[in-house]
Amino acid sequence: MKQSTKNVLLDLLDRYPMLCSIKNELIEACEVMITCWQGGHKLLVCGNGGSAADALHIVGELMKGFALPRKLSPDEAIYPKYVNEGLQGALPAISLVCETGLMTAYANDVSADLVFAQQVHGYGSEGDVLFVLSTSGNSPNIIYAVEVAKARNLKTISLTGKSGGKLRSLTDILISVPETVTYKIQELHLPIYHTLCLAVENEFFG
Repeated sequence: MKQSTKNVLLDLLDRYPMLCSIKNELIEACEVMITCWQGGHKLLVCGNGGSAADALHIVGELMKGFALPRKLSPDEAIYPKYVNEGLQGALPAISLVCETGLMTAYANDVSADLVFAQQVHGYGSEGDVLFVLSTSGNSPNIIYAVEVAKARNLKTISLTGKSGGKLRSLTDILISVPETVTYKIQELHLPIYHTLCLAVENEFFG
């Protein structure tokens, strides 16, 4: 990891001193994400309710320019001129919350609490990373997704509230914020995942 990338992470702790307790987990999560993309793999992201919106937000920051320009490299610029000039470098990420047809069919035909697990089974490959958000750490559909990810040798990162819930013992990296009320947990999740997105963008495009 570049020093400038690490500095992006440390800046978060300067702005949110209450998050200093998660410094090591933040750095470890960033390293795992960097290793994932360096190996040509992808990030899968999911959550429920407000955390589902966060999952979409994360993918939006990763798949296009966030804070830095991401001009295509000469090796990537293989398209017509207009397309080359418009496309941006991407860090491959898939949200598991927006496949409405698949999710409703699966919930109706099989089980609603396996809708994320089914997608991890279908999309996930060794070397990929599953990034989940759950304020309680106990959401059944998130738990099952993590269990499938572990069986398929994906690294897992969880963003939770203070207790961490069941995810504390299940995930490779648990980033648990020091809050217990749902909306306060979510208020801290946003600067954390924004910072991770800024950091990995810096690593690859800075």
